[in-house]
Amino acid sequence: MTCIKKWSLMVTMVLLFSLLLTPFSQALAQGKTAPGRQVNVKVMTYNIHTGIGTDGDYNIDRIANTIQQSGADIIGLQEVDVNWSDRSNFQNELKRLAEKLDMHYFFAPIYNRDPIQPDDPRRKFGVAILSKHPILQADNHEITRLSTQDPHPEPKPSPGFAEALINVKGAKLWFYVTHLDYRSEPIVRQMQVEDMLNVMQAHNNKILVGDMNATPKADELQPLFQRFKDTWDITQQDEGLTYPAYAPTKKIDYILTTPDMDVQSTDVIQTMASDHLPVTADVTLTRGR
Repeated sequence: MTCIKKWSLMVTMVLLFSLLLTPFSQALAQGKTAPGRQVNVKVMTYNIHTGIGTDGDYNIDRIANTIQQSGADIIGLQEVDVNWSDRSNFQNELKRLAEKLDMHYFFAPIYNRDPIQPDDPRRKFGVAILSKHPILQADNHEITRLSTQDPHPEPKPSPGFAEALINVKGAKLWFYVTHLDYRSEPIVRQMQVEDMLNVMQAHNNKILVGDMNATPKADELQPLFQRFKDTWDITQQDEGLTYPAYAPTKKIDYILTTPDMDVQSTDVIQTMASDHLPVTADVTLTRGR
């Protein structure tokens, strides 16, 4: 074989090898892991009480600082105001949080009301998702609700159950955020749990977070615990009390995962930025699952 032919063969082999490596190199550059590799993510649930702390003052920056200091990657928020009223200075709280934290976001309003002045934005209140990772798609599902805005409410399907597909370094996670009925009578929560399970059955590899307004032994929550595991019970021995923030006596805020997910640690963060304490969980996902 001549030197020219040997050189041509060598160049061809190098080019082929480079082409084979390109997808892998691009994946590494984008922060993705190889198929089957594990990915760690810190999840939070936080009822922010529209940004009003235990001192009665409105300060949405305190909420942002609490989230930032926690190191959470994906956060489910409840009681979020978007141009709602003077209690939150008619601010778009979610946009302010997302900008301060440099995160993607999705808002799922429970209520969507006309503005007070015709040229003002619509007034909205509901649940939301903040994420350091891209949100690939999202939806605002209906579950049964008993409105707090109607003078004579009856249980009926209403929006405010958030669903998002999030790409966590190549691991696809279905993330759900809810806020269940607060009344002592459990019938509406029972219907809400049934509705949520019907929505979530379409997907695997999912996490449900939220303010359930019921303690772990409540009968209406048991269907959830048959399908999901409570991350707090896996890693902690105490009760994980979250409400009220100044002297908690109840556990009503949860991070629930499907049984195949590994949970590394959990925490209740001590802060007076809201009337609830936020909960975090470090969860391991598997890319390609």
